[in-house]
Amino acid sequence: MAEVASRGKFGPYGGQFVPETLMPALLELEAAYEDARADPRFEAELDDYNRHYGGRPTPLYFARRLTEACGGARIYLKREDLCHGGAHKFNNVMGQALLARRMGKPRMIAETGAGQHGVAAAMAGAVLGIPTEVYMGSVDVKRQALNVFRMRLLGTQVHAVDGGSQTLKDAINEALRDWVTNVTMTYYCIGSVVGPHPYPTIVRDFQSVIGREIKDQAREQMGRLPDLLVACVGGGSNSMGTFAPFLEDTAVELLGAEAGGEGIETGRHAATLVAGRPGVLHGARSYLLQDEDGQIADTFSVSAGLDYPGVGPQLAYLKDTKRASFTAVTDAQALEAFHTLATLEGILPALESAHAVFAAMQRAREMDRDQVVVATLSGRGDKDVQTVARSMGVEL
Repeated sequence: MAEVASRGKFGPYGGQFVPETLMPALLELEAAYEDARADPRFEAELDDYNRHYGGRPTPLYFARRLTEACGGARIYLKREDLCHGGAHKFNNVMGQALLARRMGKPRMIAETGAGQHGVAAAMAGAVLGIPTEVYMGSVDVKRQALNVFRMRLLGTQVHAVDGGSQTLKDAINEALRDWVTNVTMTYYCIGSVVGPHPYPTIVRDFQSVIGREIKDQAREQMGRLPDLLVACVGGGSNSMGTFAPFLEDTAVELLGAEAGGEGIETGRHAATLVAGRPGVLHGARSYLLQDEDGQIADTFSVSAGLDYPGVGPQLAYLKDTKRASFTAVTDAQALEAFHTLATLEGILPALESAHAVFAAMQRAREMDRDQVVVATLSGRGDKDVQTVARSMGVEL
């Protein structure tokens, strides 16, 4: 199925719903990105950092014991948890940081939820010598204290955001306020496929290295493409990075796992595509979680990285066109998958990734043994050990 995208629009989604003061910056960014992508030197430098600093390519790992336990399709894990910094976020951040340097921006800002994008921004800022500041909701600062400390060790200033729900939505709000105020000298490094054009395209393109590698590795290891790809969905960077290279391969099913929190029926969740409706947030039109008056609803998830009331506009388009489907995975189910992967495969997944693992396990049980499921393990779970411990009644 061919995708319709023009000037940042995916069907009715995307666009640039921003103050006039930001339009020159977005036009400058779009021109700089197009110029960079056409420059072989930019591509070569990014590839060099990806390989020799970021640890790419990441393995496509056959989870033998997990497959045996599920009793259906073979389950493979795309090991983005083995990227430098412990998550897929490096793929996008390194590209944007090189773009910031190319544009002559002396300062970089970012938002973060689980802290993995913030850590990646801190790493890139350090290695390229770009002073970096990160906005993070106060709730997330507390539940992701390890990543906050990591950012500070890397020389990045972390701003705790006390307004609103004190989570990712509010961190993005503050980062946008900063950017509006300091737009000439500041590069805003967005962490997901959200925000105004050209950000959803830029982030998708840099993250598509995930799906391209899956394609090559699947052909090499299995002699064919997978039957099903699964990725967790918050804003949508790892899922779009996984899905994008397969959009024309219609025999490959695409499944996104959203944060079901305490259950859709409770209202305490972050399952935007499962339970939301279209609206405008953070500069783009997409699916949002809203109340009856159109006000952005509070979200809830055990995973800070999925705790967001919006989603990337391209994912909204993929939902409407039925090229991808989406399911809600509850906190309890994600924790179940976390423990299962830990005890069967010796891997601690990020709680965000555990949502995808659960969805992959569930679907694999329904599939034939000669079929293949690939789940993107977007990050490692070191950052979530305290949260998991508390869920078990243990204080570390």
